[in-house]
Amino acid sequence: MKKRVQVLGLLPGLLVSGLLAVSPSPSAAADSPTLDKIKSSGAITIGHREASIPFSYLGPDQKPIGFSLDLCAAIVDRIKEELKLPNLKVNYTPVNSSNRIPLIQSGTVDIECGGTANDKKRQEQVSFSVATFVSQPRWLVKAASGVKAAGDLKGKTIVVTQGSNAVGFAQSVNAKEHLGLNIVQAKDHAESFLMLNTGRAAAFMEDDILLAGLKAAAPNPDALLFLPEGYAKIYYGLMFAKGDAGFKRLVDDVLSKQMASGQFEKTYAKWFTKPIPPKGENLAFPLTDELMARIAHPSDAVD
Repeated sequence: MKKRVQVLGLLPGLLVSGLLAVSPSPSAAADSPTLDKIKSSGAITIGHREASIPFSYLGPDQKPIGFSLDLCAAIVDRIKEELKLPNLKVNYTPVNSSNRIPLIQSGTVDIECGGTANDKKRQEQVSFSVATFVSQPRWLVKAASGVKAAGDLKGKTIVVTQGSNAVGFAQSVNAKEHLGLNIVQAKDHAESFLMLNTGRAAAFMEDDILLAGLKAAAPNPDALLFLPEGYAKIYYGLMFAKGDAGFKRLVDDVLSKQMASGQFEKTYAKWFTKPIPPKGENLAFPLTDELMARIAHPSDAVD
């Protein structure tokens, strides 16, 4: 009975909001444990990464910044409006690959604003927003090498980083396309990148946005180029508690409206195609066709 009273108590404000809006937005607060918690505490806790450029990382003043943080700022604004909490306190908690899901599950973090891949295994533990980025394993080569497509790598030595998903992708591509590659595994991305730049490997396969960051930080970024081939699609999203339908509706509605209005693309350009802190590097990573498709039709589906 107590839960029912709380829900009914929210309805008048939601009805007024619906009448004032040009087009009605989905009601979220009526059935969201996360929003109930935020309202009662007067605070929201955002999980962020410390070095996931340009999604979520520490800026020059050691405060979290990035593409995903900007998206979450718009979500916070909606929550302030929806819950009538103009002075809502925003707390930031650093997360990493190991603890980000447990911190969401425990309620310590309300929403993770990082660069987390949405997949079916993780969907068993948490929920994701509509896709905010689409990554793909790609090949990076030296522009002067003459390599223009994956087929040009036939019989050559290529490098991947030990423990990366790219190891399996490279092996699969090698088998399917009969390239006869000599696949070498470096100990980390820095060593893989060094092997490419010193000519010990003709190509480096890894997640495209990670390669873009390495390319941008190189002394001569134009000396490196991506091959046109892209492989499996990896969808990133904002992450939050599983089974919270109201919170998911609110988050997805904010993102979908930004995609429809063009604001999402402006935010993307700010972080992916313009100089970014702290060193003013430009990732030079324009919108891909895959992400454009999700902007036109927002979805949290994974292949």
